[in-house]
Amino acid sequence: MNFQKVGVVGSGIMGGGIAEVAATAGATVILRSRTLETAKTLLEGLDKSLAKKVIKQGLSPDEATSIRGRVSATVDFNELADCDLIIESVVEDLAIKKRIFSELDRVMKPDAILATNTSTLSVLALATMISHPERVCGLHFFNPATTMTLVEIVRPLSASDETIEAVTEFALACGKEPVEVKDQAGFIVNALLFPYLNHAIRLLAQEVATIEGIDLAMKGGCGFPMGPFALLDLVGLDTSLAILDALHLAFDDAHFVPEPLLRQMVSDGRLGRKSGVGFYDYRQ
Repeated sequence: MNFQKVGVVGSGIMGGGIAEVAATAGATVILRSRTLETAKTLLEGLDKSLAKKVIKQGLSPDEATSIRGRVSATVDFNELADCDLIIESVVEDLAIKKRIFSELDRVMKPDAILATNTSTLSVLALATMISHPERVCGLHFFNPATTMTLVEIVRPLSASDETIEAVTEFALACGKEPVEVKDQAGFIVNALLFPYLNHAIRLLAQEVATIEGIDLAMKGGCGFPMGPFALLDLVGLDTSLAILDALHLAFDDAHFVPEPLLRQMVSDGRLGRKSGVGFYDYRQ
């Protein structure tokens, strides 16, 4: 592990997952959350995840205790001052991310690396908010971060070779498979994935088949581990909408225009697993 102390900024599922991955690899991790309540919820989620691994994946109780002991939570950005690597993982909103980067630039040490877990937005636009833009890159984990092996290493024009090499080594130390990508909206996976997901919603709106039928068809016909609607619910419909909007803005391609049904569901608060209901109902 080339980073002994890692900061994670974000109070959602991805932030908690990245924290667990880094702690499992041996790093001391500080999770920065907006409120004490969300910080407590993140740590409770970590406890549950580790307990499940003890029961189902053969993680020893001592190892689980050791991993948990390396993670703490805070609401204070100043607590990240001596981190070697800070990973931002907040909502896909460029203005919000820029404000966080400006705050981090105030507290982080000059030789620290700052990475964003953005799935779509310009990393270079975020790097301009930092005194040392050569030490900024993208480090895009996939949900759930604890089990998905791919990490997209996003190289903005400003990033140094040393920064990219260091985060690549970090990803490998976390047991991930890093792939270096150009700083272009959607990178590899989302640029290919979201037109497919968007078209699945269009087929549903056209009453070509049911939600269950479309999911079953893509699993049985293409060998996908889950269908498009189960995947949309896992990603989060609000996140999916934000990604499609960003891709459409970047490329002006009709394939990226979000389906009205998706926008309506987000407006109605049907966000997928995170809200308890999306295309499927998870409230039972």
